[in-house]
Amino acid sequence: MVLYTQMICQLNLNASFVSHRATLPKPLSHPSPLSLKVRCFRAPSPPSPLLSPPPPKRLSRLARTQIQHVLIDYLHSTRGHTFTDAEYIATNSPRFLQSLLSMIDDKDDDVSRSLRKFLRYNPINEFEPFFESLGIDPSELHSVLPRGVFFLADDFVLLDNFHVLCNYGLPRNRMGKLYTDAKEIFGYASGLLALKLGAYESLGLSRSTVAKLVVCCPFLLVGDVNSEFVAVLDWLRSIGIESDWMVSYLSCSRAYSWKKMLDTMQFLNKVGYSEEQMRNLFRGNPKLLLEGFGRKLYLFFGRLLKVGVEINVIYSYFVEHPDILSNKCAKNLLRVIGFLCAIGMGKDDIAHILSEYMHLLSTRSFKGHKTVCKELKVGKDDLCRIIKDDPLKLISLASKQEQKGDGKVDSHDPRNYLEKMTFLLKLGYTENTEEMAKALKMFRGRGDQLQERFDCLVEAGLDYNSVIEMIKRAPMILNQNKSIIKKKIDFLRNVLGYPLECLVGFPTYFCHDLDKIVERLSMYAWLKERNAVNPTLTLSTIVASNDKRFLKYFVNVHPQGPAVWKSLKRLSNKDKN
Repeated sequence: MVLYTQMICQLNLNASFVSHRATLPKPLSHPSPLSLKVRCFRAPSPPSPLLSPPPPKRLSRLARTQIQHVLIDYLHSTRGHTFTDAEYIATNSPRFLQSLLSMIDDKDDDVSRSLRKFLRYNPINEFEPFFESLGIDPSELHSVLPRGVFFLADDFVLLDNFHVLCNYGLPRNRMGKLYTDAKEIFGYASGLLALKLGAYESLGLSRSTVAKLVVCCPFLLVGDVNSEFVAVLDWLRSIGIESDWMVSYLSCSRAYSWKKMLDTMQFLNKVGYSEEQMRNLFRGNPKLLLEGFGRKLYLFFGRLLKVGVEINVIYSYFVEHPDILSNKCAKNLLRVIGFLCAIGMGKDDIAHILSEYMHLLSTRSFKGHKTVCKELKVGKDDLCRIIKDDPLKLISLASKQEQKGDGKVDSHDPRNYLEKMTFLLKLGYTENTEEMAKALKMFRGRGDQLQERFDCLVEAGLDYNSVIEMIKRAPMILNQNKSIIKKKIDFLRNVLGYPLECLVGFPTYFCHDLDKIVERLSMYAWLKERNAVNPTLTLSTIVASNDKRFLKYFVNVHPQGPAVWKSLKRLSNKDKN
């Protein structure tokens, strides 16, 4: 990408824009088009009106589109940017578009003509829309100074580092977040940033993995290579997990502690996890590694041993039900232990209940023992006896969710219900919320079935976090049989040749009948061969259109269309029979 270099060179050549030139005391040390003999750019006197625009006018959708087209043409045809760069800048700088609107003649109804006329005689500060398109408010940059002073030599270094990151593969729309979170990396001298990126590649990470790592954890580029991150990678390799695996599960919306991850692995090693067990644990639930264990878990582990739960039982539960290791589940189970101790239950009975029902109890929030005794009008001894006789009564009587308004207890099997809720908790739903209640009704099937269908999507090659977002946008995906999900993926990838990534933006693809998908895309392919339809339409446009719209735009657009469509429908019905 040469966008940054072009912008600086073009601003340098624009005589009407640059009214002051001065030789830099120390030119940039590296041979680059960014090494200009320019101290700063100043606006003409009087200052450019774009620096202090009058009160903004309302920008209608039509006006915005017209201004975008004019700005694209200006940046591409007049300033020499590539069309892709010009389009990206123009469509991602709404505040700058608003400022342009405020500059044009109110009396001219033709916004495009008025703006073209304005741009013909008035220079603009191209850095404003450029930085805004990256997600950075130009007014927040250290180099935007008063009295029309724009860019100093240090800012060419800043732009050079933007250039390095974009060329490395970091998405342009993430630059604003990087600048906000770790400004230091944009002030590195020439070549230093590339060296730091290369240092992480030397750890065995691919270039694309390093790019994602930097987007999610920009502070890794501040200072030396992070030793705790290196230790995490080394430990993962020692248990048989490849270097790129962990990074594929990182999210830009979360913060991560490498020290906490190290503590988590060291804890599991100390309590007796084998390399295979640890590998299976993290592969089955990456969130446990990425979020690490909190203080509650360590406290809970100690209480389990204290009440007499056998260590092999604890290990077994941790392996079979890794969600128990979450801070929320550990907190719930600590409350269970406190509840049972408060009603006078002995250690052996507590150990028995936890050994048998730990997983079921871990996902529930419980009332205090005094509240339960008051509601049931019984003493502690009676409550203790009730729970001893039937430990699942602890859930039905003391759980905050199981108790109905009339005092009756739900009759469904809590195991199936809780397994489904455990799965939803892993997707990011929050316990005791309206969202969780709706999700429990919306998702059909047991928890293990939902997990199997979810894994099917991940194993096909979709990103773990992307699948979670897809499921939240279209929950009905997981209500389909695993074999149906596989068939739809196979048809999309191997028959149609579409990349799997298109499903991230169109998750409801799975909600459409496969016969309908085949019929419509076959019709679309026939029209493309005859140049009767736009060849670049998205999958959602073709599949999600209602029947009336599809007939209008994909069948009746060709004289032979209705006959071909009828033939496709007939073949489809024949296959069904």
